[in-house]
Amino acid sequence: MAYEVKGVVARSKGAPVTVETVVVPDPGPGEAVVDIQACGVCHTDLHYREGGINDDYPFLLGHEAAGTVAAVGAGVTNVEVGDFVVLNWRAVCGQCRACLKGELQYCFATHNAAQQMTLADGTPLSPALGIGAFVEKTLVHSGQCTKVDPAAPATAAGLLGCGVMAGVGAAINTGAVKRGESVAVFGCGGVGDAAIAGAKLAGATTIIAVDIDDRKLEWARTFGATHTVNSKGTDAVEAIKAATGGFGVDVAIDAVGHPAVFEQAFYARDLAGRVVLVGVPTPDMTITLPLIEVFGRGGAVKS
Repeated sequence: MAYEVKGVVARSKGAPVTVETVVVPDPGPGEAVVDIQACGVCHTDLHYREGGINDDYPFLLGHEAAGTVAAVGAGVTNVEVGDFVVLNWRAVCGQCRACLKGELQYCFATHNAAQQMTLADGTPLSPALGIGAFVEKTLVHSGQCTKVDPAAPATAAGLLGCGVMAGVGAAINTGAVKRGESVAVFGCGGVGDAAIAGAKLAGATTIIAVDIDDRKLEWARTFGATHTVNSKGTDAVEAIKAATGGFGVDVAIDAVGHPAVFEQAFYARDLAGRVVLVGVPTPDMTITLPLIEVFGRGGAVKS
């Protein structure tokens, strides 16, 4: 029997979101229905509403969530009813060229639930990042469910599904921050603060937070920032160089996703430093950099 629940839907580009009745089907083979306990508000949801991801409206928003498994379909063995889970964007295939090399994070054949959730009139919904968690119950592939300690607050555990994973991963995995290195993080929202925490976990000794909001910069210090720069009135690149003996940082992380910020990150790193883009740009954004600078500075530009 299908479930009728309330969810937050973006019907068209830029239009105010609405609370709608959402029809969630019983889980089919390999699928699970999850009772959502908490879902973070991520900037990517705004990108969906604004048409910055694609135009497959209407969208069922939300993707940074945790909850309890309410039902499972045939063949599901990784979770069972009652399990407390964090939802992740994609179920890994285990068989593609990335998975066979042991690099599951690059899986090229990830997948979501086969069935679709709909509006009450039968209109199919596009769930944000294959999850759609601004809703009382959602349908996902069981491989999108990761069991975690049920003692963890859902409001904290859900952040592991996006913001923490993205920020910590940008620092530790993509940026490969090493003990004793210096790091600058541009943008101190959820992802940026997670990158700061990841840099601290990796052993960075100088961690410079850059934002235009003093309140966010104070929060960044609680996550491990050793220096802060308000770039509204200060040249961020010069301030970062001043804090690193004039050289720039080993790793610069753009957690905003804007060409002007990316350019600051590019020039704020030391020779052979790494710049990492983790903020999500819109499809119309472009960057122009002197190719001699790309060559001459060496290092790596990664996303």
